Amino acid sequence: MKALVISAVALFLSLGGAAVAQTATVVVPGEVKTYVQKQETPSVTFEGDVAVGTALPDTVEIHTIPDQPDYGYVVVNKKRVLVNPKTRAVIEVIQ
Repeated sequence: MKALVISAVALFLSLGGAAVAQTATVVVPGEVKTYVQKQETPSVTFEGDVAVGTALPDTVEIHTIPDQPDYGYVVVNKKRVLVNPKTRAVIEVIQ
């Protein structure tokens, strides 16, 4: 009986950890990506990986997108990156 309880607790904990690890998928409107790809913006250098979830430092200027307050962009290490302007977190690396 004790082994059954321990197995059940282990299963519960492993499933709970999987639920915590899930992240929400952000669906970016096509017009946002199109706008960002058309902009002639100089690239800034950033030390480290630029990946989804990475928070960019205050020294990186985030450019606004007209009529899209939930999205900003920056060109980092020659890659176009969509950013949440409130949290400065990378939403998507376009190229």
